[in-house]
Amino acid sequence: MKKHFYYLLFFITIQTAIGQTQKFGKISKKELEESFYLKDSLANAAYLYKERKTEFQFNEQTMSFEVVTKVHEKIKIYNAEGFKYATKKINYYDPEKGTSKERVERIKAYTYNLVDGKIKKGKLSSKQIFTNQNNKIWASKTFTMPNIKNGTIIEYSYQINSPYWEIRDLDFQHEIPVRQLYFTTEIPEYFKFSKQNKGYYFVTPKRETLNRTIQWTDKYRSGEYAVQTSYEQQTIRLSSELTTYVANDIPAMYDNEPYISNINNYRGGIKYELSYTQFPNSAVKKYSDTWEAVSKSIFRSDNFGQQLEYSNYFEDDLNLLLKDVTNPSEKTIRIFEFVKKKVKWNGYVGVFTDKGVRKAYKEGSGNTADINLILVAMLREAGLTANPVLLSTRDHGIPFFPTREGFNHVIAAVHGESSGYHLLDATEPYSSPNNLPLRDLNWQGRMIASDGRSSSIKLTSNKYSEESNVLTVTIHDDFHVSGILRRKLDGLQALSYRSKNNKLSEDDLIQKLENKYNLDILNFRATNKNMCYKPLSQLIQFESDDMIEVINGKIYVDPLFFFTTNVNPFKQDTRNFPVDYGTAWKEKNSVSISIPNGYKIESIPETFGIGLPDNLGQFKYVVKNNNSQISISTEEKINTPIVSPTYYKYLKEYYGEIVSKQKNKIVLSKI
Repeated sequence: MKKHFYYLLFFITIQTAIGQTQKFGKISKKELEESFYLKDSLANAAYLYKERKTEFQFNEQTMSFEVVTKVHEKIKIYNAEGFKYATKKINYYDPEKGTSKERVERIKAYTYNLVDGKIKKGKLSSKQIFTNQNNKIWASKTFTMPNIKNGTIIEYSYQINSPYWEIRDLDFQHEIPVRQLYFTTEIPEYFKFSKQNKGYYFVTPKRETLNRTIQWTDKYRSGEYAVQTSYEQQTIRLSSELTTYVANDIPAMYDNEPYISNINNYRGGIKYELSYTQFPNSAVKKYSDTWEAVSKSIFRSDNFGQQLEYSNYFEDDLNLLLKDVTNPSEKTIRIFEFVKKKVKWNGYVGVFTDKGVRKAYKEGSGNTADINLILVAMLREAGLTANPVLLSTRDHGIPFFPTREGFNHVIAAVHGESSGYHLLDATEPYSSPNNLPLRDLNWQGRMIASDGRSSSIKLTSNKYSEESNVLTVTIHDDFHVSGILRRKLDGLQALSYRSKNNKLSEDDLIQKLENKYNLDILNFRATNKNMCYKPLSQLIQFESDDMIEVINGKIYVDPLFFFTTNVNPFKQDTRNFPVDYGTAWKEKNSVSISIPNGYKIESIPETFGIGLPDNLGQFKYVVKNNNSQISISTEEKINTPIVSPTYYKYLKEYYGEIVSKQKNKIVLSKI
């Protein structure tokens, strides 16, 4: 007798999870009176309780499992800085195309305040819950709790129903502390998930096996002329694994430390990834378990690999573009620049085309896959060895598991004449080969060859990001200061500057520089503003009455003026995650100071140098006394994009020494 699993009617008995859960609405006067978080007085808010339960339920209408996640959270707000936690945004998958959508249901939310010694609660109305379509595939439910003040407690619960057999990350740690955490996942034996710890805070789970009773109805038809339908009830038992995570007093991991690609990569939690499924009377179905398999799966999609086969839509333009061009490097640059101008990025990232390459080319806009797959196709048609590269942008995080969702962006790689591959991203107008925007510089990418095979490829460049400043300053007899600054930016530094500032008018840019450096700009000139293959140069003529101090007839001067490093960027005593600069970098400063008549040099800082272990970086500081002039030169460089946390204490000491030495001023006294 054949059993038809997809006609199952489930009647499930679930054992109650063992743990300390809190009932919704259980708010104490003591909690409302609390003026600060006892274990972290700097916390602006805290999760008093954070609960999440994820389970698989069978939907009789769709005849398939869906993943149901129930959330219950209670947050205490201590001060105005914590008011932002009164706004909740629930993201869910809601594609414009297709019928498989997630649903957010059963939103319930209350605000609690202490008024005249009594607990007063206010209910969030359904009119205060807003639905937003964030992009073509993601939507959100957003609400802001009313009547928020210092000491308020907010509480809400909701449920997400998903037709996708995915378990969202379990996040233990946040930017505010968690007093009590209670998470559970309950997974039927038909689903096998891999689990991966992330971050540096761990919660030891408790696992137990639950027994479920499932009943279904088999349907039969018999008879040649008079067809009769009969049903037969069947009963089987299956097991499910209940995993419970319970923790108290989880410390916050603040995001105020510098040079972090994505702080969520390092906050404690668990990632789940579906490995395989095996339903009754069915074969094992494996899901992508290697990056090679993931890459092949993406490549075979009509919205990826198939798009690379089209070429007739650009052939005429390509022939005209490459007329009389034979040099491979020149071909690459011409095609790259043509695509950047021809198809503008619409702001959407994705590894699959949105409009399709033909339509994007015709309309002149598209998502990241539309644009960079056009680029790959044109490079290949020109006879160059070019391949798409899958990657995860920095805000998307680091993919821990081989999964299609681990990648969210695609760029291009083209083989160079005398070296390896050069990486190109035509969504960034100011990029150049191997000078990618910072959002792309996230560990490793996956390059897919024309036959579908893939290999790992480094995303960071061996080229330094550079800044060079030559500053000439004259201190006049009336203590007025005038000077000329010549600045040059190259590599990622130039790309980032152009991307951020080229949209500003010259007047707005001058105003921005005047506010930043506290000076008046008399003349401003920029060279190679839009020439992304050349360094960006600026000449700034300025004057100021606020660049020196005069005390008791003596003049005190910061040797580097507005290039002085006054603050150590690293505040914490320890750091468990890398320092991520994005790229190796170097900065040179050369300052020449002409002292006023009637003054002599009383003291100048000492020449100084310091290095990091294992040639990670170095800083040189040279000061010379040339009688009426003083020259100062500095050179600092970090030789690697990422510094391991094992070197953090050295890096903190390194910057501490730099700050300490640069506090020493030049002192001029009267002759």
